[in-house]
Amino acid sequence: METIQIEIPESIHKNLKELAEKDCVSIDQFITTAISEKISAFKTREYLEERAKRGSKKKFMDALSRVPDVEPEEYDKL
Repeated sequence: METIQIEIPESIHKNLKELAEKDCVSIDQFITTAISEKISAFKTREYLEERAKRGSKKKFMDALSRVPDVEPEEYDKL
């Protein structure tokens, strides 16, 4: 495990401490979770952008053309 030292404004530290206590975790655990969530969001975006590059409008339209043109079931209507 690595140790890092950061400087944050007192107001952020106060909020951080309150939220960690409310979540019943240490400040370290709260920060680790927050960083993990941010990393996940970035990686998901990169993944989706990469998938989008492989997409094809023709393939999409072909798949869409195979969907039956019928009214949805009552429970599925908006």
